[in-house]
Amino acid sequence: MFHLALFEPQIAPNTGNIIRLAANTGCQLHIIEPMGFDFEEKKLRRAGLDYHDLARVSRYADYAAFSAAMAGRRIIALTTKGSRPYQQVEYLADDVLLFGSETAGLSEEVRQTIPETLRIRVPMQPGARSLNLANTVAIVSYEAWRQHDFIGGS
Repeated sequence: MFHLALFEPQIAPNTGNIIRLAANTGCQLHIIEPMGFDFEEKKLRRAGLDYHDLARVSRYADYAAFSAAMAGRRIIALTTKGSRPYQQVEYLADDVLLFGSETAGLSEEVRQTIPETLRIRVPMQPGARSLNLANTVAIVSYEAWRQHDFIGGS
């Protein structure tokens, strides 16, 4: 199944929602620190409901540690600066979908580690800055899963 990765998430309820999404899709969630909240924060737990025990979550001290752990996997970066829309990608079963923080997105340094053809975006109206992180993760992860006929789901 796919991997979801959050780069320096800042808003606990978004991460809680994504934990719930990961549990329901079978995706493994990777959190790249630092985070803008404590992992035990009440808002995180509330948004994730009782799915924390059902989700597979790994945490990394920084992007270098995450990148080393993902060696051999294709990392696809979701960014407003992406070269093509998310639905034009043919997703592979072990792909890592990397999402930037709510306040700053992916740093230029991180973006440059991803080939331009693997920097993708979710289409928006002209002049729009960004979508909610949890919504973006849901849109893209379900497209990737759909391409694999929702294997593993019911």
